[in-house]
Amino acid sequence: MAHEKFRVEVLTPEGEVFNDEVEMVSTRTTVGSIGILAHHAPVLAMLDPTELRLYKSESEVVSFAQAEGYLQVSGNRAMLLVEEAHVPGELNAGELRSRLQDAERELESAQDDSERRRVAERDRRRLEQFLSIAERGR
Repeated sequence: MAHEKFRVEVLTPEGEVFNDEVEMVSTRTTVGSIGILAHHAPVLAMLDPTELRLYKSESEVVSFAQAEGYLQVSGNRAMLLVEEAHVPGELNAGELRSRLQDAERELESAQDDSERRRVAERDRRRLEQFLSIAERGR
């Protein structure tokens, strides 16, 4: 069954990675998974790393490895502002494993309750998700 479409933009610090109409957005906020359809109630949420799925139709899905960021839904539009967004097929699992090991070493050497520790924990969570997405894409 086709759903009404609405405009979605995905923006990173490097620029726009997606701007088109979709039937549904599926992502993860800090409080859990969320699906957005046309005419959704206004939402402002923090995003966790996950596989972002943008359903242009039931058979056409655009996916991104989404880093942390923000989601705003208002006026039948959705905007996602994220630190990173990568096409899953372009992720390099070997590089991600190496970056994950670096983040884990950084986490081990960081003092409790320090900014360095919080950054390392965030990097580890993001890299674990990205690696999982890369390995599923094989």
